[in-house]
Amino acid sequence: QVQLVESGGGLVQAGGSLRLSCAASGRTFSTAAMGWFRQAPGKEREFVASISSLGGNTVYADSVKGRFTISRDNGKNTVYLQMNSLKPEDTAVYYCALRVLYSSSYEYWGQGTQVTVSS
Repeated sequence: QVQLVESGGGLVQAGGSLRLSCAASGRTFSTAAMGWFRQAPGKEREFVASISSLGGNTVYADSVKGRFTISRDNGKNTVYLQMNSLKPEDTAVYYCALRVLYSSSYEYWGQGTQVTVSS
């Protein structure tokens, strides 16, 4: 069983930075792809960023490219999302998710952490 726990959310002014963390339990982390998603009030959940199991391949949504950086530490079973130059439209609940090896979808999800960016 895999459990994901996000942390690092909070309230920040526009232009500021936050770093989200997602700690994973279980033995599958080092072979799994990880992703960050977000859901704003009244909107559908959307993809933010993903990283391959060894960290060599990253993908970003156009809306965050150049501002957000996803990274991982397999020794700590943790994935990070560094968010810089934050905008009010980045306000959302941020979720991390895990996709096991050879799977086509994210099977495990964290409980989410709130990020609020004030203007």
